Amino acid sequence: MAKRFIGAAEGVPASPSPISNAVVCGNTCHISGQLAVYDDGYHPGPAREEAERAFDLVFLIAKAGGFDRTDIVYVDIAFTNLEQDLPEVNALCRELFDPFPARPIYQAAALPFGAKIKIQVIAQRD
Repeated sequence: MAKRFIGAAEGVPASPSPISNAVVCGNTCHISGQLAVYDDGYHPGPAREEAERAFDLVFLIAKAGGFDRTDIVYVDIAFTNLEQDLPEVNALCRELFDPFPARPIYQAAALPFGAKIKIQVIAQRD
């Protein structure tokens, strides 16, 4: 099966890390973890705002790969303060998805740049 590596996506800041934003394998798109980053770097904020920005980037990368939010079947979310921030992010996920994708959540000791939230996803087309 051929793989397509997506390095750059319109509206998504370039990563300082040696990664692809996504890799498309057949009808599946694996999107790398996204933070609340902008062209001028990471913008700290409340967990919901960071998650909104991370999801915005995920959706732009999915689009670059030929997918959209309805194709997302798996959302992996890392928190630096799970107990405090989970309710806000759960509320956002209820707004963004129907039906809900599969989703592991966990608390990480630290995320790059001091971020509160990191989101990575898998999208699948029929």
